Amino acid sequence: MDAAPAANIEGLADYDLDWSWVAGAPTNLGFTAIVRVKNEERPLPWILPPLLKAVQRVIVVDNGSTDETVNVANRAAADADLSERLEVRSYPFDVSRCGPEHLATPASSVHSLTYFYNWSFSLVRTSYALKWDGDMLLTEVGVNALQDLAWQLEAVQRVVTMLRYPLYVADHRTAFLDLAVVNREPWAWPNGPAFTHTKAFEWELPRWPADIEMQSLPDWSCLELKFLDADEFAHWSHDDFTTTTRTTRKQREQEVFRALAGAADAPYGVVRIESPDDRHVIDYVRNDLVPNNRDELAERHREVVATAAKRKARASRSS
Repeated sequence: MDAAPAANIEGLADYDLDWSWVAGAPTNLGFTAIVRVKNEERPLPWILPPLLKAVQRVIVVDNGSTDETVNVANRAAADADLSERLEVRSYPFDVSRCGPEHLATPASSVHSLTYFYNWSFSLVRTSYALKWDGDMLLTEVGVNALQDLAWQLEAVQRVVTMLRYPLYVADHRTAFLDLAVVNREPWAWPNGPAFTHTKAFEWELPRWPADIEMQSLPDWSCLELKFLDADEFAHWSHDDFTTTTRTTRKQREQEVFRALAGAADAPYGVVRIESPDDRHVIDYVRNDLVPNNRDELAERHREVVATAAKRKARASRSS
């Protein structure tokens, strides 16, 4: 399998891809987390400390933030006494949004989502790359799992998958946890020429050899923070997710977001959470609710998924 093209069509040599296996750069063991962000000053103080604790290196790739994202990232690492693990890089180009805009942009352009991903991951200098979003919060289960995997994967190649449970934050004491998620996406892979991103219809797509084995992080390793007063779909160039099964997850997110932001009844599978007076709900969910109720949450998740599947089957037969 060929690696992604090294140069961009704009001829910007400073932003050519700099893969470690091409550059002959030394590769260290462990994970490098690539966190692509734009205007993520609010979630980063939650996101970065556990991630910095879990992996060998974190590279925050800032895509033209106009808020305090970069300063907040550096401050969060300093407050955790882990500044030596953080690197902040700038990618100053407008990147095509998911959907039709992405599809119309050449894959080798610096404005392409595909090129942006490949450039970001070409910065990795460890044996494994970890894709991470600026709204993904590791639990202690996830921290421990990634710390263990850093040495367990030394002599093997695996694609690591993980469930993310969306946590819709209304205010400092109120949030809604969606237990209906089912897709276990790939989030980590070996750093090598067989593992790059290619262009797909709506977004970039990671590729790897057909015979690669999969390994999953334990459930409840990650929460996905979504703030109800934010535009969660600004990175899409359309808002109709009903036309293809490839965007089923986005359709669910839109359904939940619109219901909660509009003060409507929460869709089936969404649980309301209230934290104690002196606790932020994010801190409460991560550090108390999840670790103290994992078995109950796992059972509730199975029930929700099974019931949702039955409802969908009945609706399909009736139509």
